[in-house]
Amino acid sequence: MPTAPTARVNGSHRAGPADGPAATGLAATGPAEAVSPAGSGPVIGPAERSPGRRLPGWLVIAVPAAVSLVAGGYEIGGPSLWRDEAYTRDAINRPVSQIFTLLGHTDAVHGAYYLLMHVIAAAAGTSEAALRFPSLCAMVIATAFTAAIGRRAAMLAQRPDPGGRANRHVPALTGLLSGLVFATAPFMTYYAQTARSYAIVTMFATISSYLLLRAYPDGRWRWWSAYAAAVALTGLFNLFGLLILVAHGVTLLLTQPDDPRVRSGNGRRIGRVPLRWLAVSVVALLVLSPLLRICFREQKQISWVTRPDASTIERLFANFAGSTALIVPVALLALAGVATACLADNWRPLNPAAIALPWLTVPPFLLIAGSFVKPVYVERYVEFCLPAVAVLVAAGLVGLTRAVAGTPWGRLGPAWAPSALVGLVLAVLLIGPQQAIRQSAARPDNLRLASAIVATNEQSGDVVFYLPVDMRVIGTGYPAPFAKLRDIALATPPIASGTLAGNEITSPALLKSRFTDVSRVWVVTGASTYKFPVPSTPVDKEKMALIAAAGMHIVHRWMAGEVMLTLYGR
Repeated sequence: MPTAPTARVNGSHRAGPADGPAATGLAATGPAEAVSPAGSGPVIGPAERSPGRRLPGWLVIAVPAAVSLVAGGYEIGGPSLWRDEAYTRDAINRPVSQIFTLLGHTDAVHGAYYLLMHVIAAAAGTSEAALRFPSLCAMVIATAFTAAIGRRAAMLAQRPDPGGRANRHVPALTGLLSGLVFATAPFMTYYAQTARSYAIVTMFATISSYLLLRAYPDGRWRWWSAYAAAVALTGLFNLFGLLILVAHGVTLLLTQPDDPRVRSGNGRRIGRVPLRWLAVSVVALLVLSPLLRICFREQKQISWVTRPDASTIERLFANFAGSTALIVPVALLALAGVATACLADNWRPLNPAAIALPWLTVPPFLLIAGSFVKPVYVERYVEFCLPAVAVLVAAGLVGLTRAVAGTPWGRLGPAWAPSALVGLVLAVLLIGPQQAIRQSAARPDNLRLASAIVATNEQSGDVVFYLPVDMRVIGTGYPAPFAKLRDIALATPPIASGTLAGNEITSPALLKSRFTDVSRVWVVTGASTYKFPVPSTPVDKEKMALIAAAGMHIVHRWMAGEVMLTLYGR
């Protein structure tokens, strides 16, 4: 069994520091942490013994986490719920037995999230802020681990430097900037303020990536076991999160298995991939195999997904960068991070680019490419790749500082000044997107406004038609006004049917027999095209035929995001 890493200070040995969010030891501080040929841990050069020159390791983690808490928590209850969040509120308000019944029919992919949120809602309620608070906590943890990944990867990438003066702060600075870039990303704020599972998926994907940085160089089963658990939890909260395994496989293929810092405890390999990684990956997949089978049967849930096009790719770039205007500067900084790994760090094992580049590119590429066979790509399914952008951008900023240090400017002035200027410009450019992302207009729907419109304009005896049936979710976000409308097309309510939308009657004749004493009809629908849908089922066609036969006309039409409310009357 390999021994624990040790740090060598003044010729004596002591236990090496942990490199997690709570780490505060020497290895976390960012001096020139050269790794001994035996892989026993970082070697602190003589020039780095002065504690006053080090950035405390806990600050590398705590500062970005605090920033993400503020950025994600500010006005968390302000934006209206949108329809996916309404699904969450509706599902978690059911008894546990009914949640399991629901998962047997639909939404099994969100089952773990619904059960977790059911427990949280019992204690905290179902206000907008309460529903979104678990996502905020998940993003704060993801930020902490993003910082830990940047620091750990930069530490592994460093070359031995006896003087240590040029690179002593590289790990700490890379970690700090990684966390700060992620903490200020508008996309992070969006999902920190969304009552769905995607922030939790991001958290576990980030934890698993950090654990890979611990398990691969160390080789001990305790790290690999923790890694397997994190990967399994990533997939449990969204099966597309399992694509992180493929990204990690590519990372391992990019590394150098004969590097002296990688312990022999990893055992045998297939090429550059250790068998222990393959073993724990198989275990994670086997644990999730029942869920995989259920979700395969429920794949009709994503039948609405369309094939991606050029605008899909552009939107992904813009959202990951923060805005369309930031695509080019963020891409250049990310490429600078890759160049730093290839040139300055000689593409050493598990450097920032080796862990972040596959993480950023492989899952989106696989989903987009697969969508030309069967459409499966939705942008939120790859949101867990966002921390990789932060790590690459941070590596690029640090690489810029290192490059300037070798120029005449670096000898005349502070080498960090150009990087600080770039970071300041990015921060200024993010103010607008950060303000916009926390508005209801940034969500597809404004269910709060839709509910207020109905509350203001409904009259006793009004009928409501949902077109198509799954638009009934629009009335569940803020249900009180919609509950006053007569839903004459409903055959079995959602809870009784074990579904999210309930079951409508299938007989046009039966619907016609219920259409009595009707003078006004609300038609509730919503589409990304902002157009009234063409009825496709016999009952939906009968709905519109009954309105026409009764001589009704459009009294008013309102839009609440993608939600369209049309009031018909005589």
